[in-house]
Amino acid sequence: MNMLFIYALTGAGLFCLGLYALIVYVHLLRKILAINIMGSGVFLVLVSLALRSGNAQPDPVPHAMVITGIVVAISATALALMLMLKVTIATGKAELPNSKKVE
Repeated sequence: MNMLFIYALTGAGLFCLGLYALIVYVHLLRKILAINIMGSGVFLVLVSLALRSGNAQPDPVPHAMVITGIVVAISATALALMLMLKVTIATGKAELPNSKKVE
């Protein structure tokens, strides 16, 4: 088992964990955190795809995509947190109005 496989497997695991949390939890902050975990999994898979065998230099394109993705993820998280605050102020709860409660 090489490092490429470990990175890709960990990234896929993080994505699945985030997807599970996104589906199961109702609270909006948990959903935002789940989306960030899913994004981290995708970033890890992209970094693993950039690795090459031997002494070759890694591919710079996936690294640039990850750096751009981090900036976009931070901006999207800030926007999502602001929208969550608006929902909380309007409804008194950090949940969407028609969501079903699951423990």
